[in-house]
Amino acid sequence: MNIEKLRAHLPWMTLAVLALLVSLAHPEFLQLANLLQMASDVAALFVMALGITLVIYIGGIDLSSQSLANMATVLATVALPVCGPWTSLLVLLAGALLGGASGVASTKLKVPSFIATLALGGIALSLGAYVSKQQSVSMDGELRANSFGWIYGVSGTVPNEVIIAVVLLAALLFIERRTTFGRSLKAIGCGELAAVASGIRVDRYKIAAYAISGLLAATAGLIFAARLAGGGPNVAEGFLLPAIVAVLVGGTSLSGGVGGVLNTVIGTLIVAVIRTGMVYLEVPAQSQQFVFGLMLIVAIALTIDRSKLATVK
Repeated sequence: MNIEKLRAHLPWMTLAVLALLVSLAHPEFLQLANLLQMASDVAALFVMALGITLVIYIGGIDLSSQSLANMATVLATVALPVCGPWTSLLVLLAGALLGGASGVASTKLKVPSFIATLALGGIALSLGAYVSKQQSVSMDGELRANSFGWIYGVSGTVPNEVIIAVVLLAALLFIERRTTFGRSLKAIGCGELAAVASGIRVDRYKIAAYAISGLLAATAGLIFAARLAGGGPNVAEGFLLPAIVAVLVGGTSLSGGVGGVLNTVIGTLIVAVIRTGMVYLEVPAQSQQFVFGLMLIVAIALTIDRSKLATVK
């Protein structure tokens, strides 16, 4: 087996080895209750990573997801007394609009995606800080239960966050593999100029990908807000790097056209196992970011298609 064929199997092989090592050190790791708790803890991160996957799949990058999630926690908390059950729709719409604005800036104004999303992320962060007056805000318990109980509750033994994540995965997997939209995203990622030449309305699909990413970032924010019974401008701090790592470690290439949302499942599980292992080892949060930074460099080195890059700048 040559290196190219082996590369496709590296994500699940890495996951298997890491899970084995952690279970050998802590046998209770593989207990069902612990696995469900780990899945619940990583659900918001996974939802955020799903959105980022679509943008990376077309050869872009979304650096606004963490800020959009922070903004969503604040909007959800502040709007809840006024909008009640409609709060979720309001928050998701705000996320989609800001995500779509990143797409417009990238496609129509020709602003590089990392600048466009970084700028829109700054706007979202400022909105969240302004609305919350730069402090944490809390939900009324009864209003939270009535409007967000479907997010943080439990169905049988499975946390609702996990069910939401699985439903979103199934929907995006269907879109990716069974629709014209999904096939167009792959074509754009494989070669944007060729996609344009073939008649694909590239700008429209790219804007839609950014809008969906913003929508899913806001969904992650809703999960944070529901679980924590409140929000703040820094609630999702430290989640952007692990989310991007989950996408790239799973096998979605930064150069686009390779991978997809199913790969992000494996990548997120790798991140979850590593985080769990570091918790067992009592590794400080700051050092965890160091680990994920190294993982990001390695993931890019292993997955990027160098044939699409004349030079590295």
